[in-house]
Amino acid sequence: MSPTLDSPLLYCFWDHSQEREYCQRLQSLKKVLKTRTNVLVLFANGEKNAESILPLFDKVAHEVRGQGTLLFVDCKTKDGKKLCRNLKVSPAMYELKHYKDGVFHKDYDRLLQEKSMVSFMQNPAAEPPWSEDPTSEDVRHIEGPSDFEKLLRKEKKPVLTMFYAPWCGHCKRLKPEFAEAATELKREAVLAGMDVDTPDAYGVRQALNITGFPTLIYFQNGAKIHDYAGGRDKAGIIEWMRNPRPADEMPPPPDAEPAWSETESDVVHLTTDTFDQFIADNPSVLVMFYAPWCGHCKAMKPEYAEAAATLKGDAVSGVLAAIDATAETALGERYGVKGYPSIKYFGGGQLRYDYGYGRTKDDLVEFMMEPKAPPPPEKDWTEIESEIAHLTEEDFKPFLKKKKHALVMFYAPWCGHCKAAKPEYTSAAEQFADDKKVSFAAVDCTLYQSLCTLHQVTGFPTFKYFNFGKKDFRYNGGRTEPDFVEFMSNPTSARDEL
Repeated sequence: MSPTLDSPLLYCFWDHSQEREYCQRLQSLKKVLKTRTNVLVLFANGEKNAESILPLFDKVAHEVRGQGTLLFVDCKTKDGKKLCRNLKVSPAMYELKHYKDGVFHKDYDRLLQEKSMVSFMQNPAAEPPWSEDPTSEDVRHIEGPSDFEKLLRKEKKPVLTMFYAPWCGHCKRLKPEFAEAATELKREAVLAGMDVDTPDAYGVRQALNITGFPTLIYFQNGAKIHDYAGGRDKAGIIEWMRNPRPADEMPPPPDAEPAWSETESDVVHLTTDTFDQFIADNPSVLVMFYAPWCGHCKAMKPEYAEAAATLKGDAVSGVLAAIDATAETALGERYGVKGYPSIKYFGGGQLRYDYGYGRTKDDLVEFMMEPKAPPPPEKDWTEIESEIAHLTEEDFKPFLKKKKHALVMFYAPWCGHCKAAKPEYTSAAEQFADDKKVSFAAVDCTLYQSLCTLHQVTGFPTFKYFNFGKKDFRYNGGRTEPDFVEFMSNPTSARDEL
C-alpha cells in the first residue's frame, strides 16, 4: 500500500510534554509524519468501535513517550471519512497501522496487550516476541530479572536458559530447535528463554558475563553449573541435557558453517600467492577484503556472489574476487585495509580506487559494466569541528561513565540516512555546549565494528541513550534538531525506570 497523505483530518493524540489528550485540526497527516518518525495510528469505524482499545492505547502512549506517537482517527467523522478513503482504510471495527519515517510501514501484528504494543513501538521492525509464537508454548519465557530469580529459586528440575536478543540471527535459527527440545524434555527439565537486550536485563548480563548471543547456561537447584556445550539443534540439546557436561569434556563440534572459499560460486578467492598474477592477467577486477566474523560482510556475500554469476552469465568483462584479510594479512596491510568489508577496484594490473557505490547485486553489476571512480569523498566527520564527541573502542566506556546524559549515534560514513541526520544532530549538540552533564557522541561502525556489535547495532543510524554509561536504551524518536533537543532536555522521562 502506498497511501497519499495529503488529506485534512481531526487528529487526536496524547501530548507527552503536557501529559494530556487533545484534538486539533491539522493540514495533513503527511505533515505530522514528517516530524514524528515512529507513529501507530488507530483507525476506527466510529468512536464506539474503538472504546475497547482506547484505554490500552492511552497506557501505551504514556509508556512510549519520547520514543513513539500514537494517533486516533475516527473514520466516521467528516474529515476522518475523507482521510480513511484516501488511505484506502475501511475498518469494520478498527485497524492499527504503523508509519515509519513518513510512509506506511506495516499493519500492527502483535497481541492487543500493553507489553506487546510497547515492545512493538520500541522496535517496529522486529519480529513478534518469542513468547507470542504458539510453537514455543513449552519454553518457559522469562519476563525480566525478578521472574528469572523466581524461576531459579523455585524450580526443582534442571534449567537450561537461552539468553538471546530479538534481532540476533543465530538466536532466530536456534529458537525452533530449542522449542522442540523443550517439548520433548518438559517432564525432565525446563528450557527457558530470556530476552536480555533490554535495560532491565543489564544486571543479569553483567552477573553472568553474557557478551554474545545466544548464550545458553545450565542451572541446577538455583545455581549455575556450566555453560551449554552441546549441538545447536534439537537432537544436540536433548542429548546434552540428558548428560550435561562442560565444554572440555565434549568432543570438538564440527564447523558450523563452511568457509566462503569452500562454497561454490563465481567469486574468485585469492591468496597472497595467487593475487599478483591474477590481477596482472585480468584487466578489470573488483576485490572484496573481508573478515569471516564480520556481520556486514556476511550480509553482502549473497549479493556479491549473485553479481559474480550475473557478470559471468552475461559475458560482462570483469571479475569479482574476494580475500580473507584475516588470513592474508600481508595483502590487507599492503592496501591499507582497516575495516570490513573494504572493496577496491583494480584495472590494468594496478589499484585504481576504492569502490564507493551501493552493495546490492544490481549496484555491483552496473559498476562492473562501466567502472568509474566514485565522487570525491566528503570530509570525514571527525575532522569537522563541532560539539560531537567521536568515540573509539578505547575511550567509549570511560567517556560515557562521566556523563549523566549521553546520546550516541552509531553510523556508517556511506549511509544516506546518517548523512541526513548528521547536521541536525550536530546542531542539537551545539544547544548543549555549556551543559557538562549532557553529551552528543558518535561511533563510526566501519572502524569500530566490535563496539557496534556489542551494542546490538543492526542498522544505520542507530541512536542509544546512556546514563553514566548504563541504563542504555534505543532512541527511536525524530531525527531533526528539535527532536534531539526535546529528548535530551528531559531524557529520563522516556523511561520510567531511569
